[in-house]
Amino acid sequence: MRKNQILLVEDNEGDIVLTTEAFEECDFKTDILVARNGKEAINILFNQQDDSELPNLILLDINLPLLNGHEVLKLIKENEKTKHIPVVMLTTSSAISDINLTYESQANCFITKPADINDFFETINTLSNYWFKICKLPSKK
Repeated sequence: MRKNQILLVEDNEGDIVLTTEAFEECDFKTDILVARNGKEAINILFNQQDDSELPNLILLDINLPLLNGHEVLKLIKENEKTKHIPVVMLTTSSAISDINLTYESQANCFITKPADINDFFETINTLSNYWFKICKLPSKK
């Protein structure tokens, strides 16, 4: 079975480790590629020679250096090559303005990171079940 490819766009090292560990606990095989700022995420997505290298799912933080998550999301959804990729905003923010802007920019989901580690692991497990078991993701071109 082919692994699901996830692009995690996150600048906090602790959250990167925690998210990676949470996915390792899930029943789904995943390869996680990490971009530590918005510009790096865009470079990863738009400089792929082969569209089969694009991720199946993008987990995107809002508060990022160089380009913030809202700017990255806008670029992803405006581009023919990447607009089909589901984007989940996974952030510490719970601000209504962030939530509204995220959905206006065509994000597929907004999740506020739980502060409790057990709740965080449960959230990642639920997210994995939803996106990799329940949903049918678009095929890679």
